[in-house]
Amino acid sequence: MRAILCKTLGTVDALALEDLPSPSPGPDQVKIAVHACGLNFADTLIIQGKYQTKPEPPFSPGMEIAGEIMACGAEVATLRPGDRVMAVLSYGGFSEEVIAPASAVVALPAGMDFVTAAGFPVAYGTSHLALTHRARLQAGENLLVHGAGGGVGLTAVEIGKQLGATVIASAGGPDKLDVAAAHGADHLIDYTREDIRERVKDLGGADVVYDPVGGSAFDASLRCINWEGRILAIGFASGKIPQPPANILLVKNCAVIGLYWGAYLWRNPPLMHQSLSDLLDWYAQGRLRPHVSRTYPLEQAKTALEYLMARRSTGKLVLTMR
Repeated sequence: MRAILCKTLGTVDALALEDLPSPSPGPDQVKIAVHACGLNFADTLIIQGKYQTKPEPPFSPGMEIAGEIMACGAEVATLRPGDRVMAVLSYGGFSEEVIAPASAVVALPAGMDFVTAAGFPVAYGTSHLALTHRARLQAGENLLVHGAGGGVGLTAVEIGKQLGATVIASAGGPDKLDVAAAHGADHLIDYTREDIRERVKDLGGADVVYDPVGGSAFDASLRCINWEGRILAIGFASGKIPQPPANILLVKNCAVIGLYWGAYLWRNPPLMHQSLSDLLDWYAQGRLRPHVSRTYPLEQAKTALEYLMARRSTGKLVLTMR
């Protein structure tokens, strides 16, 4: 099988396409023929050694895949060879075959193709657990979503609407905001031309903020968050990790809530599995419309990651296998 390997930590230039032996599943694992693999900002961090998970090189990036089960371990009772599935991985998805724990594998609805499925679990799973399990978003609340045209931000817009919130989308430029509007955003803020703080205050403030950006977006959020509001720290695509002043948290009686979604893979697999199952039910009902803006063949993984790092993409980018 072929795989993209990170042989030394650094830039995307350290990645190489290699031929590797086909792996075998353990007792509670399955072997999957990968048809597609979703790209995430975390992939750009893990190859630099800057992500929470730090595998030793050589390893393959890639945290979400879709494909068909090739073989099952002896203890796997609910899955069978030939099943169409998606899986969540700590890493290793930039590969034509992967081994995954059965607890991290979910069967696909009949109408979901592999490209859509590959870009589904991380972005939708992150937003679903963040908004429901961590922030407890309520119907009628104002939800401010930063990076609303990107991979996770766009899913937060959709899920926020499904939960009955009024969604305020913040993004850089009309193209990204157009995508957010098409997926249900009620109000749009172009942070390249508008003041986030003032616009959000004019709209009644934010009860919950979904922030995968950090930096100045987080700072603005602190100044337009409502009493007892919740700010979700999802990531730091801006490259700047915020340092919230405790006096503002005190005066506004607000909370900053972290979400490291990948940790549920080993800390609480049943919760992750249930969340993904609920989301796939919503998809089957037509309540979610995943947006994959570009696909790349496996051998163009470097190009795909560079495009992602430039923050030019909307929705998801996905690698496809031969």
